[in-house]
Amino acid sequence: MFTALIIMSLLAVLLGAVLGYSALKFKVEGNPLVDKIDAILPQTQCGQCSFPGCKPYATAIASGEAEINRCPPGGEEGIRKLAELLGRDFVPFGDDAAAQKPKSVAIIDENTCIGCTLCIQACPVDAICGAAKQMHTIIASECTGCELCLEPCPVDCISMIPIREDITTWKFRFPSAPASRRAEKDKEALTA
Repeated sequence: MFTALIIMSLLAVLLGAVLGYSALKFKVEGNPLVDKIDAILPQTQCGQCSFPGCKPYATAIASGEAEINRCPPGGEEGIRKLAELLGRDFVPFGDDAAAQKPKSVAIIDENTCIGCTLCIQACPVDAICGAAKQMHTIIASECTGCELCLEPCPVDCISMIPIREDITTWKFRFPSAPASRRAEKDKEALTA
């Protein structure tokens, strides 16, 4: 029994060393610019930018295939951050890009819900709870407002409710370092 334990331990150490070496040898380097762009995007995975998610959209921006103004959930603040990161001019939402929408959350009319689970399958962030032929509900804190659950619902029991910004939903956003330095320079120019 003791011999079997030693053999299993040695085998585990050997396999761990092989996996560690493989991880280092075959490591795939990602584009750091794509990661920075992806960090700015809201991670709603909604597809409103005509890409299947935020990471593919970030890749397209980094390669120059897409404009920075195609993300309605990110809003104009997101466009400004992307423009600052990439050293581009701010581009407002255009005719070909979806317009900015107010932040909202999905609400299910539980009396009308038939429990078809089509909305659960469509939700990219798993913000809908329910089971087949049972009433469904939204986890409001997880809902990104992507609206992907609206179309598959056969009874139209899902509606989007704008989130009112008050003391419970407001979040302080720190300005990025270049923007804050720019603000200080503007303030100095006004006082001079």
